Amino acid sequence: MQFNENFEVIVIGAGHAGCEAAAAAAKMGRQTALVTINLDLIAQMSCNPAVGGIAKGHIVREIDALGGMMGKVIDKAGIQFRVLNRSRGPAVQSPRAQADRGIYRTEMRKQLEAIPSLFLRQGEVVEILTEQGRVIGIEFMDGRKLSAKAIVIATGTFLNGTIHIGTRTFSAGRSGEIASILLSQSIAKLGFSMARLKTGTPPRLDARTIDFSQFEIQPGDDKPTPFSFQTKEINQKQLPCYIAYTSEKTHNIIKENISRSPLYSGQIQSIGPRYCPSIEDKIVKFADKDRHQLFLEPEGYETNEVYLNGFSTSLPLDVQEQAVRKIPGLELVAMIRPGYAIEYDMVDPTELTASLETKKIKGLFHAGQINGTTGYEEAACQGLIAGINAALMIEGRERLVLPRDLGYIGVLIDDLISRGVDEPYRMFTSRSEVRLLLRMDNADQRLTTLGRQIGLVTDQDFQNFQAKQDRISELKQAFNRVKATLGSEATNRFCEASKAKLNETTSLAKLAKRPEVTAEHLSLLLPANILDTLDPEELSVTVNDIKYAGYIEMMRVQTDRLAKAQERKIPNTFEYSSIPGLSREMVEKLSRVRPETIGQASRIPGVTSAALSIINLQLELRHRSV
Repeated sequence: MQFNENFEVIVIGAGHAGCEAAAAAAKMGRQTALVTINLDLIAQMSCNPAVGGIAKGHIVREIDALGGMMGKVIDKAGIQFRVLNRSRGPAVQSPRAQADRGIYRTEMRKQLEAIPSLFLRQGEVVEILTEQGRVIGIEFMDGRKLSAKAIVIATGTFLNGTIHIGTRTFSAGRSGEIASILLSQSIAKLGFSMARLKTGTPPRLDARTIDFSQFEIQPGDDKPTPFSFQTKEINQKQLPCYIAYTSEKTHNIIKENISRSPLYSGQIQSIGPRYCPSIEDKIVKFADKDRHQLFLEPEGYETNEVYLNGFSTSLPLDVQEQAVRKIPGLELVAMIRPGYAIEYDMVDPTELTASLETKKIKGLFHAGQINGTTGYEEAACQGLIAGINAALMIEGRERLVLPRDLGYIGVLIDDLISRGVDEPYRMFTSRSEVRLLLRMDNADQRLTTLGRQIGLVTDQDFQNFQAKQDRISELKQAFNRVKATLGSEATNRFCEASKAKLNETTSLAKLAKRPEVTAEHLSLLLPANILDTLDPEELSVTVNDIKYAGYIEMMRVQTDRLAKAQERKIPNTFEYSSIPGLSREMVEKLSRVRPETIGQASRIPGVTSAALSIINLQLELRHRSV
């Protein structure tokens, strides 16, 4: 076959998954093409102009620790930074930032174009080219063909996308952009099991027509917390958000017109994200509530566009306008563009291995919403892992598979490939069995060395990481050495601030284990020579490590014990139909998912303990006979 250009890795789609995938493969030295329908919309924030949030912020920290892009870019583009759940335990605290959408796109493209092995190409991909069960390239609508040894599909909502606004429906990948219909047909022809999912977005409002005095102001943190471990401080101007509420009149308008909603008329058949329902869903399903909280979020420094977070809808345009204008403060508001729902094709993620490579086609990887997930962060981490593994495959190296106890990225991928999805998947801290191990502040301790081994963490970044770990080690030694002496001025200040009661001279390490004592409290007891060079984040990591050391050790013991029982590999050629004692249902499920380990098999819905015991016994017998 004649090709116009030759690459090692091709990434289809330049959203958050595609950008991470292309950057990772190219930084690892592979000649990589990032192809997209419109190069002007690289890293477009299609929905909420924000990065992070509960568990999502953890993922961004993990992406950064591995050498990914998202953390560094949002630190440049953020216009409001907040740490959520600050009053709760460190396992559930998570950073979030509003972004200037234009700056985010510009900064991401700038960083991508600085990678020598990465090449941007524009065009609509219409076919995945394969030969003897492996990828060999892609074909554009205009006839160009590019060759590749590995391909990452990261197409977001573009696969056969259909937008709904009331009874109006039209083909689109996002509002104003064409859908990838022929590419979806090409994927289906390869034999993949496909389904439809739905997501939605709220109307965007003109800030000049909003009475902001009617709303509660929501400022960011006084001292913004960066996402990237390499960002020392956030210096750009910060903008406030505002808290609003729906009214009874808003609810009445929506109830009166609920039959005109595609969700309730039967026009939309697919399933949307349960945790982020549309406003019409909220009003129907939570009929006892007389109001729902909304957030007015600016989309950037140089735009009047405001995102009405919490008001996702596919109601007709006239109903949207009426309902929004019944919200106090929005009586005279003008809509820049209406909200809409979008349905799109996805591929069953149980068709993937833990490396995100498809089981049917060698060298083909899927990342992002094609796997049934939603959210920029979930997409970005999949793109990172897919890009890494595409490069490792070409190099003939062992694929990267993150275990569940090493990061939320590992939890997400294992959930997808083991359980599949029946609604768009979103990460929560509760999905991890060991969330005390997976704090936002220790992502670099867990993953940076691994990122270095892969080849994504630079010399300078790794030197910074090592120096930080040395400082934390020294600080832990100081905590064992420094004492809170009864009656001293420093101890009195500490006791007053923390409300702790001391009966004897006590080391800072022992004080750190007390639940009421925080890092800020303990800083009152540190000598001046330590305080002068103290980094607040490093102090926080030190205190959290000490405070939860006992719980963490118990978790590690439990995790190790579980891993030994579940890490046994299942060969890809394992014939479940030949195993006596397995029901037809078990054979069908296991043959379809093809779990790589006993642990993964245990997480397939419906697979029984009895079936696992039978499989484990068969594997043990085969091992002994070798």
